[in-house]
Amino acid sequence: MNKQPDNRHFLGIDVGTGSARAGLFDRSGRLLASDSAPVALWREAGDVVEQSSEDIWRAVCRSVRSAVVQAGIAADSIAGIGFDATCSLVVLGEAGVPLPVGPSGDPARNVVVWMDHRAADQARRINKSGEKVLDYVGGTISPEMETPKLLWLAENMPETFSHAWQFMDLTDFLTWRATGSLSRSICTVTCKWTYLGHEDRWDDQFFRRIGLGVLPDEQFRRIGTDIVPGGTRLAAGLTAKAAADLGLATGTPVAAGLIDAHAGGVGTVGARGAAGTVLTRMAYVFGTSACTMSTTPDPSFVPGVWGPYFSAMVPGLWLNEGGQSAAGAAIEHLLQMHPNSAQATQAAGQKQQTLADWLASEIESRGGAEMLLDLVGQLHVVPEFLGNRAPFADPGARALIAGLDMRSDLESLLALYLAGLCGLGCGARQIVRAQQDKGIAVDTIVVSGGAAKSRLVRQVLADMTGLTVAAPASPEGVLLGSAMLGSVASGDHSDLSEAMQAMSVLGDIHQPQAALAGWVDQRMGAFEALQKVGRAIRRAS
Repeated sequence: MNKQPDNRHFLGIDVGTGSARAGLFDRSGRLLASDSAPVALWREAGDVVEQSSEDIWRAVCRSVRSAVVQAGIAADSIAGIGFDATCSLVVLGEAGVPLPVGPSGDPARNVVVWMDHRAADQARRINKSGEKVLDYVGGTISPEMETPKLLWLAENMPETFSHAWQFMDLTDFLTWRATGSLSRSICTVTCKWTYLGHEDRWDDQFFRRIGLGVLPDEQFRRIGTDIVPGGTRLAAGLTAKAAADLGLATGTPVAAGLIDAHAGGVGTVGARGAAGTVLTRMAYVFGTSACTMSTTPDPSFVPGVWGPYFSAMVPGLWLNEGGQSAAGAAIEHLLQMHPNSAQATQAAGQKQQTLADWLASEIESRGGAEMLLDLVGQLHVVPEFLGNRAPFADPGARALIAGLDMRSDLESLLALYLAGLCGLGCGARQIVRAQQDKGIAVDTIVVSGGAAKSRLVRQVLADMTGLTVAAPASPEGVLLGSAMLGSVASGDHSDLSEAMQAMSVLGDIHQPQAALAGWVDQRMGAFEALQKVGRAIRRAS
């Protein structure tokens, strides 16, 4: 580690589905202040979900300015900046002008959000190609990824496609907006664009086979020709324009970024602590969706689990990425279905809590996870509202609920909430099992993300997976991961591995309740039986 003054600070910026957040950390990884600003979201028929890159940048600027004020530090003490964001597609015309990407024709709405599934047909056709590159996305490409979305644009909005100057992952858009650099992060293009990180190349044949031959024809200039590791210092740092927008100093080092979930992995899997190691810890980033990330020294091919991706998260290691397309969003949607949700939401609002947080507090007051068996009863939920990301790579899967009765009181709402959490835990257990079957060692789940701040949520995850669950000491693991990128770009740390050890440490540790093991096995059986029934119904319809 380079010897640097102690008054240097690092800024992590995270753009999620609903907000932009900024967090300021000192050199030890201690959070000084954080703030957030909302981001607009448009939904339309046909699984269309869009955002505005200009709106996102404004939200970033608001959150950064506010966090700096709250921290009470000088802007020029910020030694490095890291960005992370959802894996959403940003489309820009010449000079960075936004271009329309959907039926509205509104150029301001130039971001195809990660959860947008308009390209489901394109994904199915790409998967029929049988191209070798698909081996590195778990064998099946998802409509959440960028290549099917590019094909959708080429087929349905050819004018936008042909006039586009750059197609960018949202993280790479943010670093371009900050520095003017068109470098892409190896994380974004390897995980979501089919770049072969271990071979440092795009696959020409793949793009020609699926109908996007124009991209290799132009030497991939619109999707990235300079691919760099996360944490790489970009250009000359903040441009004067970006610095003025953010209220920071021109030239502040800016790092190549990461996808949001991967920033959460960086902020947690290398933390100091006795539970597991980098090679046995699985990161579980629990936000609107949930992402799981496991690192291995050699590539492991797991059907239905994305990857293996080389150096996409931890430098020099391979990454397998699973997850659930709806996690926090699934719980929120599930709860809104209940007759008591409006009354409970009002009670939560009086305590300035979300409904899920209020319900978790209510359960904690009644004994917490020790009351799991009594409270959840015979209610079972498969919360796959947006399909199964892993391990079945089935975007057509849908949620199922079994065991509903006529009750509409708070008790039944608590049961529904817990059943939803148990369902997410069962899904995580399936991912762990699929990886273990291919030789990936997992003994500890390290959690981050907003929903994972709840002790109840962490304990239910431990119970349902049968694994140790650890939480980072930092309340903001994702922001910390991005701040670590800034520390590497600044030169304070030589690489991410060093930054992880220096800036993160594990906090609470949860062990599965041995008394519930048999009950958990029964619920797992019911969960998989419901999934099977759901698949059978879809085949018959």
